[in-house]
Amino acid sequence: MADVPAASAARMTDGVKVYGEGHAAVHALDGITAGFEQGHFTAIMGPSGSGKSTLLHCLAGLDNLSSGQVYLGDTELGSLKDNALTKLRREQVGFVFQAFNLIPTLNAEENILLPLSIAGKKPDQDWYEQVVSAVGLQDRLTHRPNELSGGQQQRVAAARALVTKPAIVFADEPSGNLDSVASADLLAFMRRAVDELGQTIVMVTHDPVSASYSHRIVFLDDGSCVDEMTDPTADSVLDKMKQLAD
Repeated sequence: MADVPAASAARMTDGVKVYGEGHAAVHALDGITAGFEQGHFTAIMGPSGSGKSTLLHCLAGLDNLSSGQVYLGDTELGSLKDNALTKLRREQVGFVFQAFNLIPTLNAEENILLPLSIAGKKPDQDWYEQVVSAVGLQDRLTHRPNELSGGQQQRVAAARALVTKPAIVFADEPSGNLDSVASADLLAFMRRAVDELGQTIVMVTHDPVSASYSHRIVFLDDGSCVDEMTDPTADSVLDKMKQLAD
């Protein structure tokens, strides 16, 4: 069981997620209780099939628990009707996934501002400029995705997730498709977004180097929280993963 911080941006209590029925039932989450602190960068790690992405998707309201509760701030997601849940996700949650999911006919600036355009809102210009500066895209804003490198496209996707000032950003293997240099750039930006812009980020990763950018790691195995670590380094994460494998 992972600790539940007092000021949790997101938390799960007794979370169970079962896919299928009878002998074919798979317990992807097996009674998880965990919290994710405001203003912190938390990584979720574990072997393939341990429930990492399921945990992330349930925390983000993209999937429903079979039993238990998920809270974003003080709001329990299971109590919301579909329209209210959609509104909450749009206004309070940012997403960064492995697939960049950029609109090919829009330039970088238009892709970044897309969530605000859909919501009919104007950007906070100062915040927008901070985010664009943090991702280092000032001179690429008029370029379309096919004119950007993979790392630049992923930084556009990260900026899009942050531009709405979400309460929390969920990232699922965000650097998985990037080379080591682009990956380091993206992860350093994500850490700065937390340390300098006050963002809250929860990231699934299998990579010890990626995880070392976080403040804290929650380790899963067989759908349960089995350990956690603060102030990780790549070596300490690797050692911990070897211990858990044994």
